[in-house]
Amino acid sequence: MKEFVTYPEKVSEFEFFYLKNIFAYQFGYDIADCVFDNSNSFFIQRSINTNRIRNILIDNNLFLVLRAQDNLFSLTLDSAKKIKMCSKPPRFRVIIPYDIAKVVRYSGNVFAKHVIEVDKSLRAGDQVIVVDGDDNIVAVGRLKLSAEEIIEYKRGVAVIVKERNKNEGNP
Repeated sequence: MKEFVTYPEKVSEFEFFYLKNIFAYQFGYDIADCVFDNSNSFFIQRSINTNRIRNILIDNNLFLVLRAQDNLFSLTLDSAKKIKMCSKPPRFRVIIPYDIAKVVRYSGNVFAKHVIEVDKSLRAGDQVIVVDGDDNIVAVGRLKLSAEEIIEYKRGVAVIVKERNKNEGNP
């Protein structure tokens, strides 16, 4: 099978600044300063066809994915852990009950009726961290509804889950 990205390469100072500013636009400067604290640990992979940055890696683990459609980041579990450390609940979070968290860890999306609390500043299409009541990461995904709609409707899919944390109780 052909790989569509290059081998990891060290991020240049300009690229680090570029990526940090995209992250700051998406999540805020305070979170960007916390997440992008050391440029020495960041590596990038480029698209073979366009030579544009696609993946950001830390210690050979996928950390962030730069989407081609809108030039914004998609989260992974590693980046969600770092954002969670840098922010207080419920910022960037959708909080669900423990019994639903057990189900979401293995399959399915998060429905609006199961959401206990949600960051009021989130809009439809934003990347979110799905957590249980103890702030343990359950999954990461994309909001399908805005925070207001989730609270108001109590129907339909609230978060389309992209990656799941199958280790129960681990942050």
